[in-house]
Amino acid sequence: MALHDDLLNTSVSAPLGDVLGLWQGIIGSVESYVMTLWRPWVGYQLLIALAVLLVAQLLKMVLAPRLHAWMRAREGWPMWRIRWLVVLHKRLRGILFVGMIWLVVIVMRDLTWNSRSYQLSIIANLATAWLVVALTTRLIGNPILRKAVRYGAWVWVTLSILGQTDTFTNLMDNIAFSIGTMRISVLLVVQAILILGVLWFAARFMSHTVRSRITGNADISPSMQVLAVKAMQLLFYGMAVFIGLKTIGIDLTGLAVLSGAIGVGLGFGLQKVVSNLVSGIILLLDKSIKPGDVISLGDTFGWINSLGARYVSITTRDGKEYLIPNEDLITGQVVNWSHSNDFVRLDIYFGTAYGDNPHDVRRIAIEAAMSVPRVLESRPTVCHIVGFGDSSVDYILRFWISDPTGGLTNIRGNVFLALWDAFAANGISIPFPQREVKVLEGSELRTRPASSQLREDAADAGRAPMPD
Repeated sequence: MALHDDLLNTSVSAPLGDVLGLWQGIIGSVESYVMTLWRPWVGYQLLIALAVLLVAQLLKMVLAPRLHAWMRAREGWPMWRIRWLVVLHKRLRGILFVGMIWLVVIVMRDLTWNSRSYQLSIIANLATAWLVVALTTRLIGNPILRKAVRYGAWVWVTLSILGQTDTFTNLMDNIAFSIGTMRISVLLVVQAILILGVLWFAARFMSHTVRSRITGNADISPSMQVLAVKAMQLLFYGMAVFIGLKTIGIDLTGLAVLSGAIGVGLGFGLQKVVSNLVSGIILLLDKSIKPGDVISLGDTFGWINSLGARYVSITTRDGKEYLIPNEDLITGQVVNWSHSNDFVRLDIYFGTAYGDNPHDVRRIAIEAAMSVPRVLESRPTVCHIVGFGDSSVDYILRFWISDPTGGLTNIRGNVFLALWDAFAANGISIPFPQREVKVLEGSELRTRPASSQLREDAADAGRAPMPD
């Protein structure tokens, strides 16, 4: 013990002294607690706590299967409610223990002296704090961040209940280093992580709330919804970082010059990226395209899934997803099949024989096109003669659809098939090029054996003639 006291009284550096002070406080608390274990009621309280824990375990074994079966029967409930039930199911033993231990503390305070329930009160406070931390940290989506916050909060509440927070705070504050005029300590880093984490979580919660309200407003166009959501996210997250850095005492004036230099460098090195970002903002503002539109850009035909800061996601009919840079949509020629409305007119060409009545052909073609389900009846389908070909009378058939997302090739194929069936049922022929060979009067038609023709062809090609 003398050597132990001499070591504690030796002059040491501030961090080492704080470590020894914290260790001395913990050892002293443990020694005093061990000494109190010799008192009968202290041991009784520990036995009561163990008994309550055992009862909580037994109740969990009985209630957990029933609660699980009840949860599986809750069809149609919102997903967030099911997730919270799963969390409560996993923490059922802790919830039962906290409820019963506090009930025991209240009863013992009414029936006996407070000193005979002091250790139970500490255990109840610790169990309650640990349970609250475990439940609240479930709101953090990132698993790594959730575990870090959970374990850090458990350590902090334990130190607070045991009365060792001041010593631990001084220890973290004395472990520091300086960069210029800025002093960075472990306490400052921990405070920064906590403050920025809370502000970041608040910004994320507010951005999700605003996004749900904006996307649920039918009066706002889809492109303006995307722009408003991205602007709100940038505002909330920027405010979270700015307020967090100012709260922990970091001077941000020096970052102005650095950000200016970085901006100049990025302007030269990331011209394409900046161009795509600006083009994305223009696309959102002018409402030329929006999620759900059907567009054609070169050989790419599909509908827009989402508008990003750098690219537009387009899904084609064959399931391929193309990421088109925003700059290409600004500088290139884009066909928006559903810009102002969803009505699209399609044209197909066909020909019939000269012996067929054109009036009947036009009437039958219009009726055949109107029989296809996707062809609109509200907009007129027309058929016109466009020319007299070498072997057919050429027509154009024009019809309207209102669902270009359903595809264009398939509807054209269905209309062609309807024309084929209608022409076959009404005796209208679809001609094809034919050639006629006429033998003039006075001429002779001679034929020769195939072997003679082969020998002549071989001689013309410079090869040896084939034997008979």
